[in-house]
Amino acid sequence: MQASYRQVYLLGAGPGDPRLLTLRAVECLARAEVILCDCSVDPRALEVANPAAEVIWLRSRAANAPATHWPLTAVVARLVEASKAGKTAVHLKDGDPDLFSHGFEELEALRRVGVPVEVVPGVTAATAAAALAEIPITHAELSSSVALVTARQQGSEQVAPLDFSHLGRFPGTLMVYMPATDPERWTRRLIEGGRTADTPVALIAEVARPQQRVLRCTLGELAAAITREGPGPRLLAVVGPVAALAPAVGWYAARPLFGQRVLLTRPRHQSAEMLARLRELGAEVAVQPAIEIGPPADWRPVDEAIDRLDRYHWLVFSSTNGVDYLLDRLAARGHDVRRLAGVKLAAIGPATAERLRQYGLAVAVTPPEYRAEALAEALATQAAGKRFLLARASRGREVLAERLREAGAEVEQIVVYTSRDIKRPDPAIAEMLRSSGFDWITVTSSAIARALDAVFGKTLAQSRLASISPITSQTLRELGHEPAVEASEFTTGGLVDAILTHGHRRSTR
Repeated sequence: MQASYRQVYLLGAGPGDPRLLTLRAVECLARAEVILCDCSVDPRALEVANPAAEVIWLRSRAANAPATHWPLTAVVARLVEASKAGKTAVHLKDGDPDLFSHGFEELEALRRVGVPVEVVPGVTAATAAAALAEIPITHAELSSSVALVTARQQGSEQVAPLDFSHLGRFPGTLMVYMPATDPERWTRRLIEGGRTADTPVALIAEVARPQQRVLRCTLGELAAAITREGPGPRLLAVVGPVAALAPAVGWYAARPLFGQRVLLTRPRHQSAEMLARLRELGAEVAVQPAIEIGPPADWRPVDEAIDRLDRYHWLVFSSTNGVDYLLDRLAARGHDVRRLAGVKLAAIGPATAERLRQYGLAVAVTPPEYRAEALAEALATQAAGKRFLLARASRGREVLAERLREAGAEVEQIVVYTSRDIKRPDPAIAEMLRSSGFDWITVTSSAIARALDAVFGKTLAQSRLASISPITSQTLRELGHEPAVEASEFTTGGLVDAILTHGHRRSTR
């Protein structure tokens, strides 16, 4: 009986920037159970992958790891093994799976076994380099054709290695992959074939990544330029008159935070908006939650408060987490937002107020400043004789409850979610903090400040700290860390604005 196999995808990861993944690639990664990654793939591509997937790097990405190589037969065998076990498998390849990556050989090998295969194309470095460095690889007056070639020539019994002297007479633009492979030889052959030594060249390193660099030179200077720059695994050379049209700084590198490394420390599910905006501004963004959020250890106090919601005059939320956990619990117990009829709602800041509005709830009070003192002041004039229910975290300041009681209110507090420090950070993040640090580390609460200090201690001095508010800044100073910037508007958007305002590049990098 013939074995039954699950679908395998040969998938193009694009040139680096995860926003250049195709929609089909995102769909496949989201349901993949086994993912084989070429070592040149940008790890950011895995952000959209199924978090439960088994990820196998085909070569170690660690700097000091031994150089191991998976031959094609081993790659195919692992994909067949996963497919036969009923698992959806993906081979994630840099750029496009059919361009200089043995994609067809892999496809043939899988088909011979009977494995169903889909090839998902990806944006290749040539077109990405053209768009991001503002090089028109075709031009009405300068180039009406393009040749994609690799300097790493293997040849076979049927096909001889490419003779670059023939390309010297090619009238269009040459896009040379892996140009650091014996650059003296192939540049010399191009010149011998008819290309002039003063032909413009753009040498692009780390295409579509936060470290992208563009070096302009001539064909005669290219070998020396590669020697100076270092070979690197992610180089592309654009050879032809169009290379001279590239501006000194293309739009990709001109973004205000280009090349700066930012570490976000909020829980991962709360970091998406900041991450997207910082990347839009050009930053290289990593996420290392300093705290993790979860349900309370005991739901009974919350359930009891839900049962008597009609006796409270005010329900006060001090975070978006509080909104989500309380209203989700309300739904889990068979109620909806109508249970809050007659109760006025207060939110500590605009983000919390917006989350309540997403549930269809109107907010009666939001203070002008995002802090407990401002919220207490806004509610104090209405507090006397009123009953308040505060939905809060398992830890935090008591300022709001104390101020309301001083104003004559009856206050009850319920823990609707827990906040715990992360004890074991990502080893790669920890190493970056120890070695060179980040340009910015965002600190969005006092709890996060304390958690960061507990895990990383003095290594935080390697980076600049961006504080969301005076309260958070005060906590940082008490811990011995001086924030480099403080948001004027005490929101995550205000924090990004503060980084943007002060985001000049560090001289140490």
